[in-house]
Amino acid sequence: MSGPGGAGPMLRGGGGQAPAAIGDFFVCDIFGALPKHDLASMEHPLFSLSTRPDRRVLSYAHNGCEITITPSVKGRATIFDADILIFCISQLMAGLNAGRAVARTLTLTAHDLLIATGRETSGDGYKRLREAFERLAGTRITTNIATGDVEVTTGFGLIESWQIVRRTRAGRMVSVAVTLSDWLFRAVISRSVLTLSRDYFTLRKPLERRIYELARKHCGRQPEWRVSVATLAKKTGSASPVRVFRAMLREIIASDRLPDYVLEEEPGDVIRVAPRGVLEADRIAGGGLGPLKPETQDRAREMAAGTGLDIHALEAEWRAWWARSGKARLRSVDRAYLGWLARRLAPRLAP
Repeated sequence: MSGPGGAGPMLRGGGGQAPAAIGDFFVCDIFGALPKHDLASMEHPLFSLSTRPDRRVLSYAHNGCEITITPSVKGRATIFDADILIFCISQLMAGLNAGRAVARTLTLTAHDLLIATGRETSGDGYKRLREAFERLAGTRITTNIATGDVEVTTGFGLIESWQIVRRTRAGRMVSVAVTLSDWLFRAVISRSVLTLSRDYFTLRKPLERRIYELARKHCGRQPEWRVSVATLAKKTGSASPVRVFRAMLREIIASDRLPDYVLEEEPGDVIRVAPRGVLEADRIAGGGLGPLKPETQDRAREMAAGTGLDIHALEAEWRAWWARSGKARLRSVDRAYLGWLARRLAPRLAP
């Protein structure tokens, strides 16, 4: 267990410690703060999906971003351990929005954290919380991912340090001091965060949580996001073979438990992600628009060549337009799309 080295004096309520100077720490006391996560953690597989100690060193590279994640002897921080960071980020963002001064060192009440993230408040719950702090502090990240528009290759822990400030007579933690890494704190200050559904904490399968994070990051409020199964496997950080990963995806699709988003499997080993409202409107208004034929997609690429427009974005625009139109069931999805596309591209292709 480590203390918040270099973070200034200790916190109030710590059994006689001197109060810190204003600005040295931030008190997590904003109830009902919306859960928020930093964009980099949602985009890249920083956290282990394993429920057993994961001591593998992970090296990951995608679109110019490079990450090496080195676990401690206690294992790599898990996606459930990230709840602590989500709680801290949520409190800091609520503080910023309220005009309060914030700091890298936070003091939080363990019980509040457990309740906010849907965890048990039993003795085992506090024990698992302490283990999570240890994994977060022990997991080391080396990366060139920019936060707050600052790109440097640097190494850091997911949290710099933590310390139990106050205990019960039985030794259970009451309040805890946490010092976030500069890298994560920059993300908060620059507001490089997204709001999560509160139902995120009800997801008990690690892969469900990871898929939701990616859906929230890449799909957001857009009509849809399409991604290949192979790319999705890489972005989740799954260690399973692609065929096993595909089977797990199909279970997630069948159970349909993700907050806000629905997944569909499409031809070509592609997963379509759409906000629930968009997909339901798509099915109702469009009579259940299915995927386009490969030859239709090829023809669309030919039509859009030289326009500078993304063909997937065009298809998403068409599907959203059709969902809003309330028109009758389509006889031919492919003909309808190509007809719409010709009209959409006409101004750009006119001499």
